Parts: sequence; structure tokens; C-alpha cells
Amino acid sequence: MFSDIGALELVTLIVLAVLVFGPDKLPKVVQDVSRFIRKVREFSDSAKEDIRSELGPEFKDFEFEDLNPKTFIRKQLDGNEDLGELKELRSTFDLRKEMNEVADAVNGRESAPAPSPAAAPAVVGGTSRTEGHGGGSAPDLMKKQDKPAAPERPPYDSDAT
Repeated sequence: MFSDIGALELVTLIVLAVLVFGPDKLPKVVQDVSRFIRKVREFSDSAKEDIRSELGPEFKDFEFEDLNPKTFIRKQLDGNEDLGELKELRSTFDLRKEMNEVADAVNGRESAPAPSPAAAPAVVGGTSRTEGHGGGSAPDLMKKQDKPAAPERPPYDSDAT
């Protein structure tokens, strides 16, 4: 419960407790607080047991921590054989290649076969080393593109607005 409280914070809390409650009442307050925490834990444990007994024997391995979505998904994926296929699919997907293909399609260029990640040009200072040397490297998507010439504007129709 208090795993993330450091020594300095703990000393500060103790000093504040002594100042607020005084050295005479502090032991009584600590006992009352510990008794309250114990009763809350007992209440929550009995509520969990009541819920488990009401759910029946098919939910005997039910844990309330499984209600956390991250824990539930992790538990479901641990025993799944299809996870190997998912990892294989993930390793074959190349985001950079896909983004370059989309950018080429949007800009109306013929998409050239993308180089493998090992053969990709090194990027130095925002520009690739093959840039300007006639190398057919893919466009830098992070670089601001030049605006194309503006086409002729259609006539204004005041009745349409």
C-alpha cells in the first residue's frame, strides 16, 4: 500500500501526526486507524467470498484483479497458441514501407519497391545521404512539401451560400 512513499515522506507524515494529535493521543489514534483498516479488509474479504459462493463452482478460479482490462487481456493471451501467428504477422509488417506507399499514392507517383530496412539510406540532419545524388529514395514524410500550383478558382455563386 505504501510502497511508493519514501523515507522523507514517512518522517513528514509522522511529524504532522504528532503536531496534529499530540504525543498523548497519537497511540490511541493509531490503534483506531489500524482497527478501521482491519475491519475494512475483513468486510471486503467477506464480500469477495460471498460473490464467489453466489457465482458457483464454475467461477472458482475467478479473481477480482481480472476485472482490470490489462490483466484480463494478458491472462487470455498467455495460454493462446495463436499468439505465435500474431507475432509473425507483426514482424512482417513494415510501417515505413506502408507509409511511403500511401504518400506515393496520395502524391500520384508510381510506387517504387521500398528498400529493405538494412539497405535504407542513413539520415543525417533531416536529409538522407542519397538525396541529391539521383538516388530514387522515398520522400521524407516529415519534411514540409512544396505547395503545388493553385488551380483556377471556380466561379463564385452567391445563391448557393
